[in-house]
Amino acid sequence: MSLLPRSAEEFSSAEFWEKFFKKRGEKAFEWYGDYNSLCGLVHRYIKVPDQVLVVGCGNSELSEQLYDVGYKHLTNIDISETVVTHMNQRNVERRPGLTFQQVDATKTPYEDGSFQAALDKGTLDAMASEEEGSLARNMLTEVCRVLSVGGRYVCVTLAQESVIRLAVEHFVQQGWAVRLHCLQEERGKEEDSFALPVFVLVCTKFRQPMPSPLLEMCVGEDGAPARLSQVAELLSAVREHQAYAVLRKRLRTGTDACSNLSLTLCHITTGLPRYTLTVQDCPPAAKMPRSNQFAIFIVPQGSETAWLYSSIEGRRQLAASANFRRLVIVAMHRNQEYTDMQAVQSELSPMVMDLAPPGMPANQRPGLAGGGQQGLSELSGEYCVENVRGEDGELYRRLVFLSNTALVQSESRLVPSNTASGNKKKNKKKVKQTVAPSCTSSLLVDSGFLCCAHHEVMVCGLAMLGVGTPQYKDGPVSVLLVGLGGGGLPQFLRDFVPNVCVEVVELDPVVLEVAKEWFGFRPDDRLTVTLGDGLERITALQEEGAHLFDVIMFDVDNKDSSVGMSCPPAAFVETPILQKVRSLLTPRGVFTLNLVCRDSVLRKTVLERVSAVFPTILSRNIEGEVNEVLLCSPGEKEMSDAARILPSLKQAGQSLQVALSSDKSGSSRRPHINISELLKDMKIE
Repeated sequence: MSLLPRSAEEFSSAEFWEKFFKKRGEKAFEWYGDYNSLCGLVHRYIKVPDQVLVVGCGNSELSEQLYDVGYKHLTNIDISETVVTHMNQRNVERRPGLTFQQVDATKTPYEDGSFQAALDKGTLDAMASEEEGSLARNMLTEVCRVLSVGGRYVCVTLAQESVIRLAVEHFVQQGWAVRLHCLQEERGKEEDSFALPVFVLVCTKFRQPMPSPLLEMCVGEDGAPARLSQVAELLSAVREHQAYAVLRKRLRTGTDACSNLSLTLCHITTGLPRYTLTVQDCPPAAKMPRSNQFAIFIVPQGSETAWLYSSIEGRRQLAASANFRRLVIVAMHRNQEYTDMQAVQSELSPMVMDLAPPGMPANQRPGLAGGGQQGLSELSGEYCVENVRGEDGELYRRLVFLSNTALVQSESRLVPSNTASGNKKKNKKKVKQTVAPSCTSSLLVDSGFLCCAHHEVMVCGLAMLGVGTPQYKDGPVSVLLVGLGGGGLPQFLRDFVPNVCVEVVELDPVVLEVAKEWFGFRPDDRLTVTLGDGLERITALQEEGAHLFDVIMFDVDNKDSSVGMSCPPAAFVETPILQKVRSLLTPRGVFTLNLVCRDSVLRKTVLERVSAVFPTILSRNIEGEVNEVLLCSPGEKEMSDAARILPSLKQAGQSLQVALSSDKSGSSRRPHINISELLKDMKIE
């Protein structure tokens, strides 16, 4: 490093280069790469028979190697007498036709149009370092003069902005075509290379100056040229490549758990941002497996603003949970289209190894930590199962259909396997971060905890039935539930309601498999699942005429987003179906409806239909949500005012609380539900 110039002015000083080459001696100095790294582009743009002016040749071996492969018309010039003398002496016997001349590149003795190519490796950068860039402009003017029509100026450069702007603007003003190649560094050589990438600038002279700029950018030797309309766009592209190269070098030569490095990848055609990649390193851990070096975590689309992905602390926690030395978190942009997750992985795979940690073999591929477990249902579309950490610090598992990422289909709390159902009550705050399911394999779903507030109110409906009261204590309870989701509600009923039998009707078999695999759903003789259409099952049961239920619950989403009611589908609240539901209830039975209706006119119509079939209706809105739960009784309304009905319900609720909390199995499981609190805001419709 002591041989490099200490100031910009030294780059353009003949005295500096005299001292430089005297001190360096015979050892070749290869600015920005040797023949092997440059020969592809040199041979592409400079033909063997061409008369070639090598500007600022120094003591590089490039001219000698070009001569050896057939380039016999090379005129090498340099401002340093020392280097010219040395290079002539070095080649006088082996390469008698290869000559070196002491010539100032800003004022050469050659005739106009006497060369078909000018080759410059680092000289432009040295010239342009002079503050005003006048030397570089003079050199480029001289290059333009000595090149013939069709001739090319091929310049190897680091493309620092002041340098590349000066050169490109100069040739655009002359009406030349400008193409810039960004050379990609070979993996494994980062420690010996510049942090900035090497570019090759190719400018072509036309007989008639071009009326509008012809600017092109290529990635690598053979990359397809991307046409740009303005010099500013070309400079912006250069900055992006430089920023990426600096990031890649930094990542491939070290790790830093405190850093927060990110980059954005744009669509190759539109230029719009497509992916944002954030690199998060972890401190070395004694328990980290050797194979856990590098992983890619793909964020489910629509979840990129979650606290875990959008905050520094969240990403650190995610990386720590994943237990990889380096985790690259990939967020997909909302205005882009993606075929599926496999296509995303294939699209990213060509470049992810550039971000691998130091020492990782080039042939080893990164793991996929997972941005949630994703799948496809023919009935419901794509879905994602992901673990989320709430503001209370607890972990929750949720099911989201990607057709409506704003709606959490199902949610359950996760607890360590040895403390299931033994944790404290959840603080009802919104979820703020996400963790891969694969990172939490030692956790179990807490069946005693209902994450959905409307499920808690639906359980309260058992108070209308009289569960736990002396009249009904320990009596059998039969429940028909339409809509499984993750299975949290039916499992709660099975585990905590004495002598209950639950039949769940679920249309989508994929939802049943998801509930079993990810939400701990375990059917048994007291909890069965019927796969099929809920309406058809109700009709079939009504036609059989033998089976009566104490409770019938509708908790099913409407897939048609064009109407103002997202739960249930409209057909479930048509009068014929409501009448069938009533006929399937015992005399003291309760029909429980989860209603999500934003259309006030439609809501009024639904309530009118329900009240025409069920004389007694209690309702409770869910705080902060559109949901409201209707508790409907087929019995005649004997009492018409809240002052008489609600106190009786409150007393029944206390009995229900005791019944739910009495575990005769001797286990320590407890339901996390406060019936009395939930019944406070109940009202009569």
